[in-house]
Amino acid sequence: MTYCVAIRTDAGLCFISDSRTNAGVDNVSTYSKMYVYDQPGERQLTVLSSGNLATTQGVINQIKRDTQNSEVASFASLDTLDDIADYVGKCSLEQQEKHTGGGKPFEASFIVGGQIQGQKPGAHLIYPQGNHITTSRDTPFLQIGESKYGKPILDRIIGPDISLETAVLCGLVSMDSTMRSNLTVGPPIEVLIYEVDTLVTGRRYRFEESSEYLRKLHNAWDDKLREAFSSMPPIAWSSAWDQNAVSER
Repeated sequence: MTYCVAIRTDAGLCFISDSRTNAGVDNVSTYSKMYVYDQPGERQLTVLSSGNLATTQGVINQIKRDTQNSEVASFASLDTLDDIADYVGKCSLEQQEKHTGGGKPFEASFIVGGQIQGQKPGAHLIYPQGNHITTSRDTPFLQIGESKYGKPILDRIIGPDISLETAVLCGLVSMDSTMRSNLTVGPPIEVLIYEVDTLVTGRRYRFEESSEYLRKLHNAWDDKLREAFSSMPPIAWSSAWDQNAVSER
């Protein structure tokens, strides 16, 4: 299983992905699910992947090959992020068709985002069918993989006017919540922070399972949740409140 999230703010973008692809009793496999391409001063692009490993690796390898071939459309030559999302969707469909057989699903999802010179930054979520949606002020984050556990914190915190530091921290708490509820999602955790209009790969972090920072983040979030829960109004008060509300009406 996988969990990846891309967050867009007015200040830029951040991308966060886990690296676990298998978590059996005695066999844990990890592969990076983040691929970065940039032409400094011209474009910066990041891809996050989720789904069948053969498909996702095939798509990334195709992207790498095409960028070396000036005669084909690629990350190096396409004009807009929308064109790049269409291209990733096409590569995904081709790889799925190549591997299809035996009735087994070979579907994959991708997030591709970044900025091209002269355009606004953004991110697109590409579905297994090849179509895609994009970020907006109303949809400031995109998720792929095991998304349900990490979504509540994103819904409450993420907005276009927050800082990149806040966005990254919220994304990491979202990842921690997912790891807590699903053991098939896990470290290493990769993070990329892109500041708007820089057109270069920004800060990158890789947190291993032994990361002291991840441990402190996890413990701090647990402590604050327990503290918030302990301050909730007791259920015994509810009847008095409800009666007052009825009498006021």
